[in-house]
Amino acid sequence: MRPGPDGGAPARPSRARGAEGSGVEAVTGPAVLTVAVRVKPGASRARVGGRFDGPYGPALVIAVHPPAADGRATEAARRALAEALRLRPAAVRLRTGAASRDKLFLVDGADPDLDARLRQLRDGPAR
Repeated sequence: MRPGPDGGAPARPSRARGAEGSGVEAVTGPAVLTVAVRVKPGASRARVGGRFDGPYGPALVIAVHPPAADGRATEAARRALAEALRLRPAAVRLRTGAASRDKLFLVDGADPDLDARLRQLRDGPAR
């Protein structure tokens, strides 16, 4: 952990729950958005969109071509998520779920519109 602003005790992340199970964590810097994802490996083509009610709450479905072996599906899902959110791949990192279809990704430098874009990908256009 980083030292606190006064050089003393480490700064603790503040956690706030956003709408529909998305979480935002901030540590005296850019916001970090936690995104629940359900990966479907072995698809004919990559696709980001749809909803799956998984162990981490409502999750965004990401279908990827690579099989679930040697982390290839996870890496493809990370890159597909970054592309769908119009971010650099380095801005998306795995938090948990390396060996599972249900994963949590951290998205660095989240802007105010990011949560709305995620909800639209997961739940479809607002009605």
